[in-house]
Amino acid sequence: MSKRLILIAALAALALTSCRTARVQKSAAENAAAADTVFDITLIGDECKFADHVDYGVYVPSTAEKIRGVMVFQHGCSQEEFGVSRHHDVQYQAFARKWDLAIIEAAIFGLCDVWAYPGNGSYKALLLALTKAGVRTGHTELPEAPFLIWGHSGGGYWVLSMLHEHPERIIAAIAYSAAWDPDWDYAPEGYDVPILFRHAGPGEGADNIPATARHSFAHLRSHDAPASIAFTRGQGHNHSYMRTITIPFWDAALEQRLSEDGSLKPIDRSRSYLVDTLSFNIYSESGFRGDKRSLCLLPDYNSAVTFREFASTGIVKDTTPPEKPYELKITPDGDAFMLTWRAEADLESGIGCFNIYRDGELIGRVPESGMYQDYDRNGDQSRPVDPPAMQLRIPSDKGTYAVETVNRDGIASEKAFIEVK
Repeated sequence: MSKRLILIAALAALALTSCRTARVQKSAAENAAAADTVFDITLIGDECKFADHVDYGVYVPSTAEKIRGVMVFQHGCSQEEFGVSRHHDVQYQAFARKWDLAIIEAAIFGLCDVWAYPGNGSYKALLLALTKAGVRTGHTELPEAPFLIWGHSGGGYWVLSMLHEHPERIIAAIAYSAAWDPDWDYAPEGYDVPILFRHAGPGEGADNIPATARHSFAHLRSHDAPASIAFTRGQGHNHSYMRTITIPFWDAALEQRLSEDGSLKPIDRSRSYLVDTLSFNIYSESGFRGDKRSLCLLPDYNSAVTFREFASTGIVKDTTPPEKPYELKITPDGDAFMLTWRAEADLESGIGCFNIYRDGELIGRVPESGMYQDYDRNGDQSRPVDPPAMQLRIPSDKGTYAVETVNRDGIASEKAFIEVK
């Protein structure tokens, strides 16, 4: 057996050992809160000659007149068995609405030694799925929109392959425990792409996983590329809190790179900051006079501070409250009444639950226990895929009702009120 196949088998074993998320069943539904389009696409046969089939989950916000970019999520070796779920994720959806982005997640049922190379068919399949999604939603610009790409393990190698083969399409990239330690140069556009590497060091199951992060980071920084690297001690190949850094990192990259006409700009180096991952000191790049090649380069001060927290602790904690709910309504429901509301997910930490009050007294929680929507710490799958409805059946419509959003870090929003006399 070749070293490459041995590594693939090791990565697959790691994924199956740690994942506990059930495969998502196919669905085609409308998001009732925002009338956004959420659906699945399957490519098979002549549309997908590089694999048995590919399932894609797609989200397109109704608020976008034009899609400005696409968030692309690629799983690791063997993790296709856990399906697609992030197109249903309320936190990623809120981020997509902020920037007029679409979301697409792939579950490729084939050899990752094949699909990890975009030129073997996975890139053309992605464009075909986006073309089909564009026809379905009327956003025919979808296959031409630039990408935010995220990949884990074998999917992290796919991210680096995309950076190598299609750098002009990429706004920013996340390589989460990427595998196979590629040794190649990039086109000039590749050295403009902000990219964040994460690894957990020894114990990830294959020596070249941390080596991939270290070597790729060193190569990119030697070309003055905006690359950063985090070693999250005490976690592992299949355990991390990547979402907590992904969204703020992408947010900073979008703010600087995405032009109104859709073209991509280099980051503004007068605003960029350096982070030393040994001392965790932060420096303005424009004022730094030493050797920068071993230091991480982030687009701005806020992204540098956020990255430092992630690199030093393995997670980014939310310290701010979410927005309060809105559009509270009470309507008859048989012999009782139904209280409904709408709410936007907290960009930093999503939605943990809703607390409901009548005349200042807590009368309910949605959901009754657990999280409204959480995520798996391995492949980042959303759990549950379909969160509860934003509603609570109440026995009486008399009184002053209030609803507050509580994010996943336990911080409550201001209360939104409705009075019924």
